[in-house]
Amino acid sequence: MALADREAIMRFIAQDNVTAAIELDLQFEQKAEAARQRPELYKTGRVKGTRELVVRPNFVMVYRVLADAVEILRVLHTKQKWP
Repeated sequence: MALADREAIMRFIAQDNVTAAIELDLQFEQKAEAARQRPELYKTGRVKGTRELVVRPNFVMVYRVLADAVEILRVLHTKQKWP
């Protein structure tokens, strides 16, 4: 679902500003890498077993820590209902 979320966000933003969409996508990648390197750094999520990372004030990544990986579950606008 996270990939579908990300693609939808990029398409929506790119309608008005392709450069802004690309910059946001790069931030998503950077934040995902930061979560991979230090998964416990970010706050506990609203859903048990998850953590949440603010990418920008309006976007959040929801992920869970696995034994050997970090799995990004959702990429959401903060106005979206979650869970």
